[in-house]
Amino acid sequence: MGSFRRVTLCLAVALCAVVLTPLWGPAAAQPSADDVVRVGIIGLDTSHSPAFTELINTSDAGLFGSFKVVAAYPKGSLVIESSYSRIPEYTEAVQGFGVEIVDSIEALLDRVDVVLLETNDGQRHLEQVLPVLEAGKPVFVDKPIAASLADAVRIFDAAEEHGVPLFSASSLRYAKNALAVRRGEQVGEVVGATTYSPALLEPHHPDLFWYGIHGVELLYTVMGTGCETVTRVSTDGTDVVVGTWGDGRIGTFRGMRTGPHDYGGTAFGAEEIVPLGPYQGYEPLVEDILTFFKTGEPPVSREETLEIYAFMAAADASKRQGGAPVRVQRVLDDAYAAASQSN
Repeated sequence: MGSFRRVTLCLAVALCAVVLTPLWGPAAAQPSADDVVRVGIIGLDTSHSPAFTELINTSDAGLFGSFKVVAAYPKGSLVIESSYSRIPEYTEAVQGFGVEIVDSIEALLDRVDVVLLETNDGQRHLEQVLPVLEAGKPVFVDKPIAASLADAVRIFDAAEEHGVPLFSASSLRYAKNALAVRRGEQVGEVVGATTYSPALLEPHHPDLFWYGIHGVELLYTVMGTGCETVTRVSTDGTDVVVGTWGDGRIGTFRGMRTGPHDYGGTAFGAEEIVPLGPYQGYEPLVEDILTFFKTGEPPVSREETLEIYAFMAAADASKRQGGAPVRVQRVLDDAYAAASQSN
């Protein structure tokens, strides 16, 4: 009788393990529901790394109390001096929050459950995210998701191949009123929008990928997907990009390289017009990242993210063509073709 009970108990425990195992990633890598989720960071060449670490490791309130940044791999950009020169400072900063510094991504993956890919240089994101996906670790990829639209496609394809949840977003998605407009809580039906942000340039990235992404993502937060054509007017100090959506709506982005370093915009609705802003800081984004790590549900879809980057790539193409309209779908098709050739 005692033997029967032991067998029954073992079967019950095994059944519970099957039921409770998350649907993503290797079962052995997942923390139990009562454990603190161990977060790892790749790339200490951006201010986001110490800022996100401070938010997560110094708060025990609510969702933040369930996570802790425990390890970081410092190497980010190899070619952007303004990035790699900051690694010693940011390494010291995260160590101050109790984070272990490791010498490889593989060593990091042995110590963590989920990953923040923070490397400032989008050129390295595909290379650095692949071992994370192969290890089955859910990952947030900070902006820009890549330094080319084709690499962005490759990243999402790899995530789907390995069945690992992944998303990318700018913190400007969480600017005051933006999500309320998106949810239909303000302005009613959105009939148009205009946004602005700094648009500093970096020669290793398409023009708007480096910094203009902030204002473009804010534009898409309220407009949604469906942009068909893009035109761009560009001077040394300013870019103005006009997108025409398939339903006739128009969204515009103003990228600034002179004047105040600020973010914002206006949403035009059927019922009212509201300002978008001010910028809310990193906390709303980090909270959404942690929710994503808990649920495995990306808050921003693959389709929306790729269209955001296609919008910016189309703006580059329009600039090269003297401001001619460029079809977003054509740019996407070209990126998918390029991505498939390298696979």
